[in-house]
Amino acid sequence: MSDLFIDELRDSLGEDAVRDQPIDIHAAAHDASHYLLMPRAVVRAENTQQVSDILNIANSQAQSVTFRSGGTSLCGQASTEALQIDTRAAFRLITIEDNGERVRVQPGATIRQVNARLARYGRKLGPDPASSVACTIGGVVANNSSGMSCGTVHNTYKTIESMTIVLADGTIIDTADDDADQQLSTQCPTLYAGLEGIRDRVRENPDSMGTIDRLYKMKNTMGYGINSLVDYDRPVDILAHLLIGSEGTLGFVAEAVFVTVPAYTEVATGLLVFENLYDATSALPALVATEPAAIELMDAASLRVAQGTGSPAAAIRDIEVVDHAALLVEYQQPNKEGIQKHLKQAEAAAVSLRLASPAVFTADPEVRASLWAIRNGLYAIVAGARASGTTALLEDIAVPVERLANTCELLTELFANHGYEGSVIFGHAKDGNIHFMITDRFDTPDGQARLADFTEDMVELVLSQGGVLKAEHGTGRAMAPFVERQYGEELYSVMWAIKRACDPNEILNPGVLLTAQSDAHLQGIKTTVTVEEEVDRCVECGYCEPVCPSRNLTLTPRQRIVLRRDLAKAKDAGDSELAEALEKAYSYAGIDTCAVDGMCQTTCPMKINTADLVRRLRSEQANPPLSTGWNVTAKRWGVVTTAASAALSVAKAVPAPGLVNGVTKVARNVIGEDTMPEWTSDLPRGGKRRGGLADSYPVEQADAVYIPSCQSAMFGPVDGGSGLQRSFQELCAQAGLKLHIPEGIDNLCCGTPWSSKGYLGGKEEMRQKVVDRVVTASRDGNLPVVCDASSCTEGFVGLLKAYPVEVMDGIVFIRDQVLPRLGVLRHAPSITLHPTCATTHLGSTDALVELAGAVADKVNVPDNWGCCAFAGDRGMLHPELTASATGPEAGDVRKLNSTIHASSNRACEMGMTRATGKPYKSIIEVVADSVAGR
Repeated sequence: MSDLFIDELRDSLGEDAVRDQPIDIHAAAHDASHYLLMPRAVVRAENTQQVSDILNIANSQAQSVTFRSGGTSLCGQASTEALQIDTRAAFRLITIEDNGERVRVQPGATIRQVNARLARYGRKLGPDPASSVACTIGGVVANNSSGMSCGTVHNTYKTIESMTIVLADGTIIDTADDDADQQLSTQCPTLYAGLEGIRDRVRENPDSMGTIDRLYKMKNTMGYGINSLVDYDRPVDILAHLLIGSEGTLGFVAEAVFVTVPAYTEVATGLLVFENLYDATSALPALVATEPAAIELMDAASLRVAQGTGSPAAAIRDIEVVDHAALLVEYQQPNKEGIQKHLKQAEAAAVSLRLASPAVFTADPEVRASLWAIRNGLYAIVAGARASGTTALLEDIAVPVERLANTCELLTELFANHGYEGSVIFGHAKDGNIHFMITDRFDTPDGQARLADFTEDMVELVLSQGGVLKAEHGTGRAMAPFVERQYGEELYSVMWAIKRACDPNEILNPGVLLTAQSDAHLQGIKTTVTVEEEVDRCVECGYCEPVCPSRNLTLTPRQRIVLRRDLAKAKDAGDSELAEALEKAYSYAGIDTCAVDGMCQTTCPMKINTADLVRRLRSEQANPPLSTGWNVTAKRWGVVTTAASAALSVAKAVPAPGLVNGVTKVARNVIGEDTMPEWTSDLPRGGKRRGGLADSYPVEQADAVYIPSCQSAMFGPVDGGSGLQRSFQELCAQAGLKLHIPEGIDNLCCGTPWSSKGYLGGKEEMRQKVVDRVVTASRDGNLPVVCDASSCTEGFVGLLKAYPVEVMDGIVFIRDQVLPRLGVLRHAPSITLHPTCATTHLGSTDALVELAGAVADKVNVPDNWGCCAFAGDRGMLHPELTASATGPEAGDVRKLNSTIHASSNRACEMGMTRATGKPYKSIIEVVADSVAGR
């Protein structure tokens, strides 16, 4: 890549738009595939016009570019040594149209985010890949995604109605325009004529027509979607559908309008277990005849891995897996009559099947979720169970359903012949579409030779069965050398003609989908090194990224992990310059700006909590005098909270708040931004001592042990508010419940201030104090322990996990024990809630919503809610983190314009108040105000 290209991009987009520092490049290089190429630079495109400008410059200088969005692709589509264009961060618009019948989406939105908005209309997107939590619309379009139940009927190709396209030279076309075809003819006459000629060439060739008819009856993402040359007449429509599945090699889809499908509410699921893989695949014709929405296949290796997850579904928990296989079968219907009809058909069909255990179908949401949990996270779970230092390679194929049993048998033989022990087979059996995974050290000479031989044998096997070499995951780099083998010389030539017509300078994603390099699939394979115990199982799938609060500011959990790996590789290679650059930048981007909220764990299939890694790194890097000081505070916590409260009250009372802010900024420059909090005028005045507000009953008379949060002692309530502790005590008194508050309450804390900063000595000091006071107060677990702030509750759960003590979130206690004893509550018109990372971990978000429903006519949870990243004092140490994390949610909040705003944690309430300008208070305070008529 030329310096002239970089300079022109910076002139056009701004000095900081192009990022080419080592940390930027290495963080952006890794995706879910087994390939790893380092981009020359990364640019974050902000809008369609910027993409057009970038492509115009790139085309004029013949410089290559590659688009990157969610990074969940498995075949190297987003890997590049050229310019990488990030389209995830800015392109997130979701617009519901026609009462949910259509949805207009930009490429940075995930399927889960789109479906969450469609759910209220009873609709969803047609494509339903297992990676929907993280895969973006950009990848869905680029790979022609399908998934579990959509088959070839509701895949991306069939459900996109129109799109806004940016071509290789920067031309922008909206195919929904009435004159879109004419625009294409006028603005791109050579491309227009080329598409007409290619269309006619294919239609006039009977062999080509026959091949297209045969191959596109199956799921097929091998090569370009040349079925569009048969399905559509107008060049603009052909172009639009060629872009679907083109993997960024023909142009950029800046926006797409999907026709949605019904999201049926009546669903039943069953796991059918067979003695072996052949019996399972042989059962498919009988099961397909019952018209299920999905049939998912899992072989014995998959089942064994699922059993080892710690909480396997009951259907496989007690099976001693030998050669077993299973089919996960699901029926979806709009009404109970329809579902019952299909279930009767399924039960009748099951009688003739050779099952290892009786077939049982369930409509219970929790049981169904446990069954699907086996399948949805299977790729990452299986890959995570691989031997340390090896890389996982996942392929997918499709064959006619009647040939699936034989294909699976032959594949199993190939695994054995090539020494791939522990390989697994799973996938969408209803469509004859299976995935298989092998693991090895593919970067070694032996590993590469074995992979080359296996791939050759696998290609021959699939083609001999009349199948396609890529069904869902796209051609990528993995199968690009085999496109001609799949289609033959004529249609392969047609595909190259399409590429050259759309991208004459071949600047778009070179080496992907089409290549002249016969061993391209063996180049650039990543090496996964053993680095950190907390995160070594990570397979870089990216499922963690959409919920990470720092994703738009610095790094995501996946990037924090891969940078540690690349740092280790640099040190091993003796590249001290790279190692020093990565280490220096990582301090802020990887450690200081992590909220350690653990939300990454909620979407990670292997439950990796990257916060554990960051806490350890903070502990290792802790300043010794500062660490000693923080450890001392654990002994005198009441003094610390009182001093902090007094300081906040004094600061709030100063006539010139800018003076206080200026003083803290100077102190931050001297002491360090990660040590000295920044005071801002939106912070509240100080709170009151917990002991001073205590109204404690003897243990023998108490209904619960109550631990007021020390956050309320440091940070006072919203102006005019009664405060959380007083509100909690008032509500319990109204309900006739008696609370015991442990002795020395002012010196107790959940331990989070020390654990989040890595001061383990202070955490242990506090843990022992809590155990001594709280376990005794609970009468060794006979009384529940209740905390009024969700994040503190989570901390106490961790401190007391070794003891037989029930720790309850305060909002759950109020919902279950207090609310039923109260009368009719005063209702406000509307309330907007901010669920927290703690309510997510504790499973208490439902309680938050139900309490809000008891005091408001309308309860709003913003579509874009997520962790606010205030994280105790992190929002005061790095306010830019909270600003970045809360931006999307704050926009939703302003549009909702509710009369009340609430959460269940004081720090989060302060963070959301800062972000929105709305006064957030605890939902417990809101309920107390409603009872008191305030």
